[in-house]
Amino acid sequence: MSDLNKFKRYTITSALPYANGPLHIGHLAGAYIPADIFVRHLRLMNKDVVWVCGSDEHGAAITIKAKKDGVTPQQIIDKYNKQIKESFEQFGIAFDIYHRTSAPIHHELSQEFFLNLYNKGEFIEKESEQYYDEDYDQFLADRYITGTCPNCGNDGAYGDQCEKCGTSLSPTDLIDPKSTLSGKSPVLKSTKHWYLPLDKYQPWLEEWLLEGKKNNWKTNVYGQCSSWLKAGLHPRSMTRDLDWGVDVPLDEAKGKKLYVWLDAPIGYISATKQWAMDNNKDWELYWKKQTDSSDDSCLIHFIGKDNIVFHCITFPSILHAHGDYILPEDVPANEFLNLEGDKLSTSRNHAVWLHEYLEEFPGKQDELRYVLTSILPETSDSEFTWKDYQARVNNELVAILGNFVNRVMILMHKYYNGILQSPKEITDKDLKVNIEQAYGKIAKSIENYKFRQALAEFMDVARLGNKYLTDKEPWKLFKTDPEATREVLQNCIQIIGHLGVLAQPFLPSTSQKIFRMLNLNVDRQNYDSTFAFIDGHEIAAAELLFEKVEDEVIERQLAKLTKAKEQTIVFEASPAKENVSYDDFLKMDIRVGTITAAEKVAKTKKLLKLTIDTGIDTRTVVSGIAECFSPDEIVGQQVSILVNLEPREIKGIISQGMILMSENPDGKLIFVRPADNGVNGTIVR
Repeated sequence: MSDLNKFKRYTITSALPYANGPLHIGHLAGAYIPADIFVRHLRLMNKDVVWVCGSDEHGAAITIKAKKDGVTPQQIIDKYNKQIKESFEQFGIAFDIYHRTSAPIHHELSQEFFLNLYNKGEFIEKESEQYYDEDYDQFLADRYITGTCPNCGNDGAYGDQCEKCGTSLSPTDLIDPKSTLSGKSPVLKSTKHWYLPLDKYQPWLEEWLLEGKKNNWKTNVYGQCSSWLKAGLHPRSMTRDLDWGVDVPLDEAKGKKLYVWLDAPIGYISATKQWAMDNNKDWELYWKKQTDSSDDSCLIHFIGKDNIVFHCITFPSILHAHGDYILPEDVPANEFLNLEGDKLSTSRNHAVWLHEYLEEFPGKQDELRYVLTSILPETSDSEFTWKDYQARVNNELVAILGNFVNRVMILMHKYYNGILQSPKEITDKDLKVNIEQAYGKIAKSIENYKFRQALAEFMDVARLGNKYLTDKEPWKLFKTDPEATREVLQNCIQIIGHLGVLAQPFLPSTSQKIFRMLNLNVDRQNYDSTFAFIDGHEIAAAELLFEKVEDEVIERQLAKLTKAKEQTIVFEASPAKENVSYDDFLKMDIRVGTITAAEKVAKTKKLLKLTIDTGIDTRTVVSGIAECFSPDEIVGQQVSILVNLEPREIKGIISQGMILMSENPDGKLIFVRPADNGVNGTIVR
């Protein structure tokens, strides 16, 4: 992260959530809690900052949800925009504006961007063959096509991305593609679109990303960008054949819409424009290059790892081609959060939904903020479990932070009726130095996007207070030296004040509770504020900051997840594929084989390299089964293998066949096995 003090203003964005479903804890851990901590930190330093977000209300995901629910896309976005916005507000995510990409101001700005690039001749116009569903008489956008991922073998990959391995795809990359509308194989049909020539911008991107100072970005971000550039960029279509979205502003493009990944990030800018109009500000100061480059704003995107390419390659290329806009200073993307040993899944209802948490745990926003911050997937995937939630709340928030504050407040009222006498700064020299150092450590960690570390350093201040209180034993000291006891407890009150200040980025509701107990202004206490303690200042009565989480609360949540899993594992047979002739079937040569060796494919999570004795030879097969089977447990396993499949190179390995698998409704793979003690090479008919 660059030195924050060199910038006059800050433009912070968080990924726009699709308005096709509610928020869950994975969303919070990816793009919203980290940004909220960072923005609150900036504001405590009196920085000029705008933090924008809003609902992404275009694209195939919206129309697919509308078709599934039998309603209009407008009804879908109105429902979920309201729910998401209210959930953010109740949880305390402090955007300056939460906007909508369906707003007229956004459509106008998106069309302006397109025309700017079009008039400069930046787009490539070309006819291409794209998938078309003959039954529904329409071209299929990326998300209307599913098939097998060529990278990991996941047979539920979309036409733009495989959500299992994260690989960005094009529809024609998929193996055995199917329309999500009819369930049938689509046909290729000619259509005209406008492409952004990312290959043209590759030299500039390499200079900006690789040769510039972006190597201080997170390794997952820099590594993914480097990998894409190394593989070589290709033109990407910026228009789609859809009936929902921003109209392409060309007469010859009637009926076509802007690609959602052209219009969605422009939503950051349109949201800022709306905020500026509402607050009598100049939006261009936050987005456009100034005459003096030292007056430019600092742009930072908070996202999840599945959006890295769009925010680090596609959107910067669009901004660069436009010419007037600043580029991101940093893109601190987080990895994924898992839940109870499994991936979060909206389709399987395997999630902790934010709106449900707010209903079931009223007033417990900070508890969830604390737990999620402590396990943020900053550099690798992490996991949320309800048992860990209970342990962190009980053993850390209650036993460390809450216990210290409660003990001090009770003792101050017991011995001195809660009245401070000649209050001063902390009089213990070592204690004062440690508190001062904590401010610097926490600030440095936040500014380097190490929020877990920053939270731990905050809790160390509470530990420091507990140790000081225990060491001084004021309950014993009072019997012999009441004045020395007053000094100890007033030092502790000062520590509580600092805890209130430092808690603001992490635990905003808790900080307000602390300020109320101390009779301080609850709105905000900046880092450079001095506590308004005067002689005779009276603190309020003690109140518990946190309550223990009981076992039955956790058991209810675990039972809820189990019930959701049972309810969603309902088998629905997919439609039968198109008929094939008997002669075509006979062309498939399926044999009994035995796995003689297995190993993981380097730098992949899903792939195993298998050596299989087919009875006719020994060959290598790359299979996407690593999440269900370890190499050791399948050596010796007999399988059914399609031996006359055209060889295919996967991750530099020539795969010579395909083993047959079935998949349970819960996603677990099962070998399609021959009869026991089958003979290798036997034909499976």
